[in-house]
Amino acid sequence: MTGRAPISKAAAGITIAILAVLVLAADQLAKFWAIHNLPPEEPVHIIGDFLIFFLIRNSGAAFSMGAGVTWIFTIALTVVAAVIIVLALRIRSRAWAIVLGLLLGGVLGNLSDRLFREPGFGVGHVVDFISTPWMMPAIYNVADMFIVTMMISVAILIVIGLRLDGTRDRRAAQSEDDEDAEHPAVPKD
Repeated sequence: MTGRAPISKAAAGITIAILAVLVLAADQLAKFWAIHNLPPEEPVHIIGDFLIFFLIRNSGAAFSMGAGVTWIFTIALTVVAAVIIVLALRIRSRAWAIVLGLLLGGVLGNLSDRLFREPGFGVGHVVDFISTPWMMPAIYNVADMFIVTMMISVAILIVIGLRLDGTRDRRAAQSEDDEDAEHPAVPKD
């Protein structure tokens, strides 16, 4: 399977930085809007029970777990951001640059809440306000959406064998070739 040529490390770094800043800005703007326009802890039905805004300040992680150890989440988010930044120095793959840039933006969105929101530095509560009860019983934010979807994307990139440098893992590429050989495409008339 042939693919695009790898991008330069500088292009990958710029891609990651721009996407991270865009996601961080979108997350913080959405939280600013929610804080200034939504009543605290009261449901606002946007699209019936499909989309509800419900403003809360979450001291814990998903489903408010770990509310008493907020500082651990601050450390974990800092470590994840640092790892992504270190990885950015090695990336030559467009797909990895996009995924890690969007993931970094989500991580920085929630990390900035932990660092700069009440009740204090390092133990701040994350602003959550999006609820989709038909999908999951959680209240989340824009950063959370990017974190979850990009972690799924990371798993997909690993499974398909795409390396950070833009090359493919031979085993993953071979299994794709074997799959194509077993199920050849039928030519159209």
